[in-house]
Amino acid sequence: MTLDRTNVHTPKDPVVLDSGMSKTLHNGLEILELLTRHPHGLNTTDIAIGIGVHRTVAHRLIRTLEAHRLCRRDDRKQIYLGAGLVTLAEPVEQDLRELARAVLEELADSLESTTHLVVREGAAEVRALIVTPPRSARPHISFRPGQVDPINRGSAGLAMLAALPAQDGERAEVARARQRGFAVTVGEVTPSITGISAVVPHRRAESLISIGVSVFDSSNEEELGEAVIAAAQQLADLLR
Repeated sequence: MTLDRTNVHTPKDPVVLDSGMSKTLHNGLEILELLTRHPHGLNTTDIAIGIGVHRTVAHRLIRTLEAHRLCRRDDRKQIYLGAGLVTLAEPVEQDLRELARAVLEELADSLESTTHLVVREGAAEVRALIVTPPRSARPHISFRPGQVDPINRGSAGLAMLAALPAQDGERAEVARARQRGFAVTVGEVTPSITGISAVVPHRRAESLISIGVSVFDSSNEEELGEAVIAAAQQLADLLR
């Protein structure tokens, strides 16, 4: 993806360097901030332009960030945020877990089904942060927290894509989710299981979160959809 060079050089509130600050560290952090605004990746030249340094300087900064797993590059030499940021964000995620757990438990018990909180993991993947089974003895679906899936497969990822502007060639299920407020998929993550998810509102594109439910029987799809929308709004209110 090519950087939009008409609006690249600084975030809305640029940091003003003083003599007590490290310019090198500042530039490295600016790269990370730039990549959050371009989740589809950038090349070295565009990053250099984006933070206002020579390409050689950008290359060294990127190599250092790669060594710490804070960014990564694909076979096309596009550069993205890296998985090492997950480790750094763990204390923040812990706060999110604490706020979300009660919401998920209440939803799981009311629907007698497994619920989940899923976070966006870069441009192309999502990760299950919390999986909450119902406390009743009724048979339920089980899968592990930490599971990573493509963002274009499964209700959680489709709900996140539906929260973004429409794209040419996007799946019909994404457009439908945008209209309904929740996404539905069948058998895309777990065979024969229906997933129904809604995105938590008022989140930035790079930090999208969804709340969802996994069920054997989706005959009451609209009711389930309304329930996950309400739970997503409840969590959004707690996060403000």
